[in-house]
Amino acid sequence: MTQASEAAVVTGASAGIGQAIAQTLLARGMTVVTLQRSAPKLAHPNLLWRAVDLTDLAATRAVADAIANELPVRYLVNNAGANCPNPLERATVEELQYVTTITLGAAMVLTQAFVPQMRAARFGRIVNISSRAALGKYGRTVYSSAKAGLIGMTRTVAIEVGGDGITVNAVVPGPVATDHFNRGHPPGSEQRQTVIDGILVGRVGTPEDVAHAVAFLLERESSYITGQAMFVCGGTSVTGTGGQ
Repeated sequence: MTQASEAAVVTGASAGIGQAIAQTLLARGMTVVTLQRSAPKLAHPNLLWRAVDLTDLAATRAVADAIANELPVRYLVNNAGANCPNPLERATVEELQYVTTITLGAAMVLTQAFVPQMRAARFGRIVNISSRAALGKYGRTVYSSAKAGLIGMTRTVAIEVGGDGITVNAVVPGPVATDHFNRGHPPGSEQRQTVIDGILVGRVGTPEDVAHAVAFLLERESSYITGQAMFVCGGTSVTGTGGQ
């Protein structure tokens, strides 16, 4: 999948989908650099952690520049995000700024930091983690706006770097059994069953389901796929139910 010297940067890999992505890439022989405030729970000789608050875009840029000077980053997964669920009348501009800073601001800063060396190498893979909520979900004005914006960023950056051997795609998860989801939808609960009833494949997704899709888009052989939003949602994008 990758040359041994090439590195992947993954944000928000301390738990859930980000952790599964990092674990999957490590199992495929990659050097993985995770960016988040807390240390990853994973332990692996090819795993590096750089502590950074992704809401601090100046600090994020400084860390990214340092990594770019140290490692040949050819793979970037912008997974980190935030959610401030509120119906429209209670949503605030401050929440919007917080969520978009992590979801869009950090993704843009990191993409800007690593694209130059990808261009120089004539190869790169970027995957942004959006959400089925980008199609609309009650109480998610802030979250869905940010995640929809990430799809727009994906498509535009794909246009700008497509001639440089770089692909840019989004993975769009539906309901996934992360710790956060499980707290709100405990196994066996009525809330969880209601969600499952709206999923065509009859089950909640796993972080590994999403990680598998990410790994596929990072493959060198996936060079003819760019500017796309791949829904990994069990069919909820078809039924209009659920959402991550």
